[in-house]
Amino acid sequence: MKVRFLYTIPLLLLLLAMVAGCGRAPLAQHAEGDSLSFRHATLLQVERTDSYTVAEVRDAWRKGSLLRRYVLVPRSSRVPRNLPEGTLLRTPLRRVIVGTSVHAALLAELGCVGNICGLCDTAYLLHEGLRKALAEGYILDMGSSMQPVVERIVSADADALFLSSFENAGHGAVAEAGIPIVECIDYMESSPLGRAEWMRFFGLLMGCEAVADSMFAGVERRYESLRERIKSTKMRPTLMCDRKEGAMWYVPGAESTMGQLYADAGATYLFSHVKGSGSVPLSFEMVYHQAREADVWLLKYGATSDITYRSLSTDFPPYRGFRPWQKKRIYGCNTFRTPFYEEAPFRPDLLLADIAAVLHPQLQPEYRPRYFKPLN
Repeated sequence: MKVRFLYTIPLLLLLLAMVAGCGRAPLAQHAEGDSLSFRHATLLQVERTDSYTVAEVRDAWRKGSLLRRYVLVPRSSRVPRNLPEGTLLRTPLRRVIVGTSVHAALLAELGCVGNICGLCDTAYLLHEGLRKALAEGYILDMGSSMQPVVERIVSADADALFLSSFENAGHGAVAEAGIPIVECIDYMESSPLGRAEWMRFFGLLMGCEAVADSMFAGVERRYESLRERIKSTKMRPTLMCDRKEGAMWYVPGAESTMGQLYADAGATYLFSHVKGSGSVPLSFEMVYHQAREADVWLLKYGATSDITYRSLSTDFPPYRGFRPWQKKRIYGCNTFRTPFYEEAPFRPDLLLADIAAVLHPQLQPEYRPRYFKPLN
């Protein structure tokens, strides 16, 4: 059953003023309260008071600046006077539109499938619960995350939009729809656990804070336990990753979550010298020079059929010059068949176990691959 919430005219005017004023401003001070401590996430800050909570998302591209400030007021309370500047959210959020299956899958794991009223980029959705809700009409297809159908978004009567943000890029016409946008820049965290800890922020918004805190505590415990075991190994296999896309070969930068995860998995990541917190484009010649003698090649791809050594070399014959192709040490993850993008960002413990099984199989002799499997 749809639950509709209508702001009064004065409150709507207040909300619009807050949205317009929160932009990329310097970090500000608020009324003193109790801080919610984040152990790994560096782009979040949360402070509670008796009547509201202030949650800040720091600007990942402009050090010392604010991307967005949210003022969370419980639905069971009246909106206090003299709130700090920011985007007002009445929590818990009851109806949300989500821009990616990554965040939708996380909300589903937090028990919030029923709160998702719209989802973008549904073509390759793998999560069974979300696919069922989509098929039955409980979740509406909002089109592409890059160009969502604004009319559907407006008519969905959502409390908030969960959208990924990018440097020097706004949200286009969606930003004019008058619906609060939750900026999802968890992917810009520099550590796998830092990104995963964003589930606590989403739990705070959705009213399942205890569930999110407990889930993250388990992820953190398993990740750190395996990382300590990996430290005891002496071997550090050299690692290359991914493949050429068009004219360029994109590799994770040293400050990215994947770059850090490769290090935690006990790899000598051959592009650890490449600076950046996201994917960095390199020429094939640069990759070949750096990685032709690699020990292991991890390859993510999306295809209707699994890549083989033959199809890989047919696609681009110079791949045969890499040692992992010659020694049959390539491990592939078909993201059309494996929920890599729906799970791994917020379950780095699973991904660490998978990569460690490739690099150090003696540590987990009974482990069965979840994502990366040997190419045929």
